Amino acid sequence: MNYFIKQEKIRFHHIDFAGIVFYPRYLEMLNALVEDWFEEALHRPFHKMHESNGIPTVDLKVQFKKAARLGETLTKELWVKELRSSSLLCGFLFKNQDNETILEGEVTLVNVTIEADRKAIKSEPFNEEIRSKIAFYLQS
Repeated sequence: MNYFIKQEKIRFHHIDFAGIVFYPRYLEMLNALVEDWFEEALHRPFHKMHESNGIPTVDLKVQFKKAARLGETLTKELWVKELRSSSLLCGFLFKNQDNETILEGEVTLVNVTIEADRKAIKSEPFNEEIRSKIAFYLQS
């Protein structure tokens, strides 16, 4: 099975007054994981893609399993559960350095084209090149 894996250290800006990660920061970490996956594994960096296309999140399911604290390092994993014509369903898992699950879930991303005036977007099928790169992470 092929996973896209990145690590992230919990820093002061991630935590709340209780000293644990403030839950919206996990969504920022997930978005960073998706952005890194597109750039590093799929060779489709956001700064280029967003000139005429995008990959917005249209559905997100998250289960928070355990608190993460300042100074811990999380291992973030991403894989593809379903690859459709213009969308994909990804699974994700964040674990701490003790291999305990911190959070897990699913995110649905849609490939879109953005009109030149930036006022309208519509779904667009993935081209064959990107489909084959995404398929490398598809879990059966």
